[in-house]
Amino acid sequence: AQHLLHERVELLDPRLDQRITVARGKSYEGTISVSSKVFFHLALDGRIGRARPRGTWISGQFRWSPIERWLPSGIRRLPTDDARAELVRRWLRAFGPGTRDDIKWWTGWTMAATRQALTTIGAVEVDLEDGRIGYALPDDLEATDPPGHWVALLPALDATTMGWAARDWYLGPHRPALFDTSGNAGPTIWVDGRIVGGWAQRRSGEVVPIVLEDVGAETRR
Repeated sequence: AQHLLHERVELLDPRLDQRITVARGKSYEGTISVSSKVFFHLALDGRIGRARPRGTWISGQFRWSPIERWLPSGIRRLPTDDARAELVRRWLRAFGPGTRDDIKWWTGWTMAATRQALTTIGAVEVDLEDGRIGYALPDDLEATDPPGHWVALLPALDATTMGWAARDWYLGPHRPALFDTSGNAGPTIWVDGRIVGGWAQRRSGEVVPIVLEDVGAETRR
């Protein structure tokens, strides 16, 4: 069973249950517990990791575990510049080619930090179909063989759906139907590299597709 760090820490030090006001005077002013801030910073320091939610998957309360329960050796420490370079390398391996704006949005870095990381890994400029400049890894410049006709149902918040800042090239006009107002993606249906609809699951387990454009009878089947 997961170690319920949240409850144990609050019992050891009741001060963590005190509440503080954040963004005072702003339209999004709110009240949070001190423990929320403490757990967040412990996670940023690599000391704990967030585990399953308490209740359903949309619950805002989570179990927290010592990081060694997930990674026995802990998280290897890297100099900031090296860590940024490695993160961009892995992003390009999974999502490249992508633009500087895509990487800046995904990481939350400044544009200067983004440029430095791209330079460090020797990223290569490439032309994208919409005329923008993208970046790819120097060993990933060969043409990719067409995969053939395919259909995939991806879950909410899937890394593919959320991978890029500019999404029109695979999302088209379907953003209002498939994303909430915070930019979070719901379950999506993909056909040949594009999002064409969404899906839901009934309590019985039946999957219900919602296709938002004409994809043809064969693809619907």
